[in-house]
Amino acid sequence: MAILQRTESVVASKEDAGSKILRHASLLSGQLQQLRMRMYPPKSEKMLRQFLTNEVSKLTSIPDSTLKLMSSEGRGPVPSRLENNHRVYTLSQINELRELFAEQKPADALRFLPRRRKGEHLQVLAIANFKGGSAKTTTCVHLAHYLAMHGYRVLALDLDPQASLSALFGAQPEMDVGANETIYAALRYDEAERRPIRDIIRKTYFDGVDLIPGNLEVMEYEHETPRVLANRSGSGAIFFERLKLALAEVENDYDVVILDTPPSLGFLTLSAIYAATSMIITVHPAMLDVASMSQFLLMMGDLISVLNESGAKLDQDFIRYLVTRHNPNDAPQSQVVAMMRHLFGPDVLLPTAIESTAVEAAGLAKRSIYELEMGQLGRDTHKRAREAVDAVNEAIVGLLNKSWGRP
Repeated sequence: MAILQRTESVVASKEDAGSKILRHASLLSGQLQQLRMRMYPPKSEKMLRQFLTNEVSKLTSIPDSTLKLMSSEGRGPVPSRLENNHRVYTLSQINELRELFAEQKPADALRFLPRRRKGEHLQVLAIANFKGGSAKTTTCVHLAHYLAMHGYRVLALDLDPQASLSALFGAQPEMDVGANETIYAALRYDEAERRPIRDIIRKTYFDGVDLIPGNLEVMEYEHETPRVLANRSGSGAIFFERLKLALAEVENDYDVVILDTPPSLGFLTLSAIYAATSMIITVHPAMLDVASMSQFLLMMGDLISVLNESGAKLDQDFIRYLVTRHNPNDAPQSQVVAMMRHLFGPDVLLPTAIESTAVEAAGLAKRSIYELEMGQLGRDTHKRAREAVDAVNEAIVGLLNKSWGRP
């Protein structure tokens, strides 16, 4: 036994840190792939649940009785029937209904189909903070789903090399996202390899949401930009404009672009801040997290000053703080939230993202709360989580509408 232990010790001592990290990465990657194969077999795709008539009515403001009458008369999209004979619609069919009613009732078109009108600018919303665990990705996916369910056209852009947002949309960064298929493809300085942003946009299973996925490749932009700047190349002088210029190519295709920024203040985050027309800063209400956010704000202020010196003008419609993973019954958290509201006033969103087992359970299944059906969790747990997430998203949509000059 002693000889065996000494042998294992010798083998272990021969493995340097780099080899160990690579070996662990390979082991973990293989395990994750096995888990994915069990959850999503090779030929399967993520599917969105269907929506009952009463939920369709709430989403579209079309009366339940009208939907039933249309179904009976064979007008509009034909819903499916469950075993209990209840009618259910896909999100694509819900959007068909929106377009139908917007066309039939032009005076109320905005109520049924709230897409951008002439003169309303594309909203580019950056979700930011460089503290891990502040729920940036959870905020992004819930907002994207909420907007799509209410008729908006959304582009979700994953700028984070960890690519959690991509995974939530069914695009596994290691297996489903190849070389030159991330935002780096549209931002890179190599003219021969650079691709139009339209070429890297993917449709998702969630009707109304398109995706630009991420993976480790996006880090190439962080490595390449300093070299270009050091060489004082002409294209490097406007590095912070590249994302904004790329998004301008698809401006007419979307109402809202959601940027899931990396947990760092590098060139990608700086580009996102410059491209953004508005920003949500997520913060967990704990003193360490708030202290980290303070450093984030100081550094971001310095970086914005650098942009201003370069001739860049930041003109954002709004910047708001969103309290995430909030436990209202936790006294220390309540004190932190009160302090933030005292310091920043209305810049702190009134609704908070409540810490919820329902949201956590959905995340483990790579879903949002909107993808879970009522029976998958306790009714009260699901209802409370849905109401809290809805309240946050309603507040953000209110800000978007205000920026467009809508009532």
